[in-house]
Amino acid sequence: MAVAGTTPETDARTAPYAAAHAADFDALRRQDPELAGVLLAEYERQTAGLQLIAAENFASPAVLAALGSPLTNKYAEGYPGQRHHGGCELVDLAERLAIERACALFGCAHANVQPYSGSSAVLAAYAALLVPGDTVLAMSLPHGGHLTHGSPANFSGRWFDFAGYGVRPGTGLIDYDQLRDLALTRHPKAIVAGSTSYPRHIDYAAFREIADEVEAYLIVDAAHTLGLVAGGAAPSPVPYADVVCATTHKTLRGPRGGIILCGSELAARIDRAVFPFTQGGPQMHTVAATGVALGEAATPAFAEYAHQVVTNAQVLAGALAAQELPPQTGGTDTHLITADVSALDLTGLLARGRCAAARISLDKCALPSDPVPTGSVSGIRLGTAAVTTQGMRESEMERIAKLVGRALRGEGGVAVEVAELAAAFPPYTRL
Repeated sequence: MAVAGTTPETDARTAPYAAAHAADFDALRRQDPELAGVLLAEYERQTAGLQLIAAENFASPAVLAALGSPLTNKYAEGYPGQRHHGGCELVDLAERLAIERACALFGCAHANVQPYSGSSAVLAAYAALLVPGDTVLAMSLPHGGHLTHGSPANFSGRWFDFAGYGVRPGTGLIDYDQLRDLALTRHPKAIVAGSTSYPRHIDYAAFREIADEVEAYLIVDAAHTLGLVAGGAAPSPVPYADVVCATTHKTLRGPRGGIILCGSELAARIDRAVFPFTQGGPQMHTVAATGVALGEAATPAFAEYAHQVVTNAQVLAGALAAQELPPQTGGTDTHLITADVSALDLTGLLARGRCAAARISLDKCALPSDPVPTGSVSGIRLGTAAVTTQGMRESEMERIAKLVGRALRGEGGVAVEVAELAAAFPPYTRL
């Protein structure tokens, strides 16, 4: 029976690919059993434990199929209709679909879906709008900023003059008064809104007002929240930002890659900054997989998922508080939670290790109260995107908080209970 949009002749031509695709893993196991074993072990790790790393998720089987497709073979430097290699007519269709879906989903005039990562997307935004030495305001790293927000170990800190704003000591919320004062003092060329561990919604209108007051560009790093925006579970930065950068994994549940959204007036500058300035040929299998993820994110089922992610995070935050793990800012508006482990006489690093031994994957993180600079942090960072993809809901969040608390206290038998819980919610029904 012909697939919709094909003919019996095309079905016959594609049958060898379909058969080979189904046998891909068997071929890998025969040719390279060592690496096949690594893949199987990682599959077991992901499915036999709790994946609470806020930056991770489970991509859908459709996304994985696009990633493992023949599009990986195609070199496609340039943009649709303007490639440097021949034979790009079909991959042009894939990229145009991804662009059209991004623009429709997020209500923007232009999207670039070629960045290799979120960091690559931020680099391109800086390259499009700034020159080395320009002043930029961003959330300071100890308060939740990302490496690309001015770390001296990163290109951002080496090429630009970053000044960091932070959060209020009493609430842990962004200090917008401090941000405005800093902007009036430093007169930045750009202001970055976004973080890697801030659990609350950001007031994009306030950022826009401050940026306009000092005639600065507003760049939003929505790496963690863009999927929630797609599902209507978080406010959109698009109406306020000059440029929005994000990853396509995390809450968007796509492949590991980046995306940039902007208005038509900056489209050409952004595209030139991605290619040829900061990148070479795009990874067309990832671009196609991004298109698949964007199509999934436009569905009612994804909107339900995004809202459940937030509900789960709020329940988990409250349950962690009962385990002597107080969440920063008193809770969360997103998928992300940061919690203080110092009441249990632990560091973030030790807490991460104890959880890992119990098959619970999460991150250590610095808290605003930690001394700077420091080699020791007192926080952990958790996220609910992956466990929600598995189908877990509020009751499971209560159980997870207890398991985390027991693991941190060094109790025995936690790994067995974690494996039992994970087994009841497999992310994939088949290999």
